[in-house]
Amino acid sequence: MLKSYEAIYENGKIVWLVDRPSVHSARVVVTVLAETLLPTTKCRTFPTELAGTVQILGDIVSPIIDGEDWDRSC
Repeated sequence: MLKSYEAIYENGKIVWLVDRPSVHSARVVVTVLAETLLPTTKCRTFPTELAGTVQILGDIVSPIIDGEDWDRSC
């Protein structure tokens, strides 16, 4: 049975995008797609037009979202 895994080949190494195969050794078939730029994600910012019009509904001491889920690349 064939299974597909999405990865990026960079500088001679494979960077797995989602999950990686759970095998120690295997024969593989590699398909190279046309080179494309990775989509850049726009950093989320607070809309300035909402300044002074919103109300905090939760606890401002601890975050609503876990710190591991934050995108710190921005």
